[in-house]
Amino acid sequence: MDLYAFPPIAAILDAAYALLMQLDSLLEPVTGSAAAAASVILLTLIVRAALVPAGIAQAKAEQTRSRLAPRLRALQQRHKRDPERLQRETMKLYADEKTSPFAGCLPMLAQAPVVAIVYALFLHTAIAGHANALLTEQLLGVPLGTSLVSAIFSGTATAATFGVFAGVIAVIVAVAEITRRAFRPPVDDSPDASPLAGAGMARLAGVLQFTTAVFAMFVPLAAALYLATTVAWTLVQRVLLRRVYPLAAS
Repeated sequence: MDLYAFPPIAAILDAAYALLMQLDSLLEPVTGSAAAAASVILLTLIVRAALVPAGIAQAKAEQTRSRLAPRLRALQQRHKRDPERLQRETMKLYADEKTSPFAGCLPMLAQAPVVAIVYALFLHTAIAGHANALLTEQLLGVPLGTSLVSAIFSGTATAATFGVFAGVIAVIVAVAEITRRAFRPPVDDSPDASPLAGAGMARLAGVLQFTTAVFAMFVPLAAALYLATTVAWTLVQRVLLRRVYPLAAS
C-alpha cells in the first residue's frame, strides 16, 4: 500500500504541490528554467521562518542545560552508585527548572514531515490522481526528481548531474564544518564525568554534522536543495541566537 495514496496524506501532498506550482509561476519570470528549484528554496525559507519560535526555544533550552551542567555533574558524583536515585534527582532538577532533557528538539521533529513531502513530490509520477508536472522541472539540465545514487546505478548520471550535486553537497559539507568548529560541545574527561561528555562523544557529534551530506546523495535533487538551504539557515540562526542567549561559562 502506498502511504502517500492515503486520502489525508494525499490531500496534504496535493496542497504542497499546488503551493510549489504557484511559487514556480511567480518565480519563472525572474529565474527562468530554474523556477522550480528556486521555489523549493523559497519554500524552505518559509518553513524555516515559521520555525523561528521553535529555534528560540531551542536556544533557551541550550542555555538552560549549560547553566544546569554543574548541578548535574554534582548529582552524578553524589549518586553514581545509585542509578535509580540519580535518574529521579535528575528529572526532579529538570522539573524544578521547568525544562526537560529533550527541550528544543521541535525544529528537527517539525522538519521531518516537510522533507518527506518534498521527497514525495519529486518521486511520484502522479499526485492525487493528476500528473506530476514537477518531474519535468530541471536545474542546469538535471531533473529535480533525480538522486545522485540512483543516477549512478542506473547509468543515467551525466557531467551536469555530478556537477550540480557536487555544488549542493559542497554547501552542506562547508556548513557542517563551520558548525562543527563553531559549536563544539564541551568536553569533560574527569573520572566522574558522564560518558556523554567525553572526547569520544564530542568527536561523534562532529562526525554527525556531515550525515546530511551523505543523505543528500540518496534523495531527489529537490530534497537535497531543501537540505542545503535548511542547514545554512540553521547555522546563521544558531550564531545569532547564541549571541542573544549565550551559554553559561564552563
